[in-house]
Amino acid sequence: MRTVEVAIIGGGIHGVSAGFHLAKQGIQATLFESGASASGPTGRSSAVCRAFYTNPFLAATAREGMEIFRSFREVSGGRACGFQQTGALFLHGPEDGACVRDAAAILAAVGTEVKLLDEAELRRQYPDVDPTGIRVAAWEAGAGYADPVLTTQGLLERAVEMGLDARLHCPVTELRPRPGSGAVIVDAGGSQTECARLLISAGPWTRPLARQLGADLPLSVERHYVATFGWSQVRPVPFVLVDVPAGYYMKPDGAELFLAGPLTPEGTADPDHFSASITRDETARMASGVATRLPRLSAADSRGGWASLYDVSPDWQPVIGEVAEGVFVDAGTSGHGFKLAPALGRHVAALVSGASVDAGLAQFHPHRFESHAELSAGFGAARIIG
Repeated sequence: MRTVEVAIIGGGIHGVSAGFHLAKQGIQATLFESGASASGPTGRSSAVCRAFYTNPFLAATAREGMEIFRSFREVSGGRACGFQQTGALFLHGPEDGACVRDAAAILAAVGTEVKLLDEAELRRQYPDVDPTGIRVAAWEAGAGYADPVLTTQGLLERAVEMGLDARLHCPVTELRPRPGSGAVIVDAGGSQTECARLLISAGPWTRPLARQLGADLPLSVERHYVATFGWSQVRPVPFVLVDVPAGYYMKPDGAELFLAGPLTPEGTADPDHFSASITRDETARMASGVATRLPRLSAADSRGGWASLYDVSPDWQPVIGEVAEGVFVDAGTSGHGFKLAPALGRHVAALVSGASVDAGLAQFHPHRFESHAELSAGFGAARIIG
């Protein structure tokens, strides 16, 4: 049996980021991933990068993450993450007015500038946007999007250079409690690895893995989709748009395409058996929302799309903490975890290594659900905004 101090299960952006930050601390860890890095939901993320959050800790973490995206070549040893700064426009109905102003104050306190626009200012600055049902808008100039695969691979490659042992294409088939703390990991080849500290960051597969060690997490799995469209002869919209009243977001994707996906809860799914294809009805739903808000985009042409998985917590906020002796989880980011991960991994690595941890991280422990201390998130049904 092989013995290591720290093991990580999950080669998506969250597990990789934790491994990267552990390696920066000089702590050697072994990472297990059933496929290639970012081969699960991370690789199918829309990868919108923004710091517009309603939770102060997440707002600060997202802001730090944005700095990592902007300086990614320096952080990763010369690698690219495909970050494009486009700005993001958030549209809100009258019921969100007070909450949007509160969020702007929270963001200002952590150094993120958000400009608020009333309906008249929205009409002047964005004449192509139909303001029906909009009372206030927020503009985050520093927002944009990245390439989720390049980001994950870049962090992983740099982490390996610093000492991380990455075992890709190595599915974990069994976990057993280790006397004292940690776990014994059995992989598909039958090899066993004993670790004193284990981080489970396996997205939709986190709950069944943690259950093997006696921790039943209140996580569900939802199937979410992304519709792709070509600009065709339409003048492109160069920024990310988040339309809360209509329940969708859209973002440019290179020069030829844009993507659109729902902000709302969707149907539950079996992570091992779900349709990764988008349906006509799902494409039509996104096309209708986009064309209603931006009428000129009715001429855009459908280019297909895909579906992926979100691991969702009851309050749509992350589930992070120690769930058994020496066993930690980082999951339940509910579709808004990509932009958090590069900086959140620093906090998770500190938690796993036993270093000093930011007090704000404690609010995300899963025991909050037992004590009915759920966190607020987003705006109305659009809880994915976080």
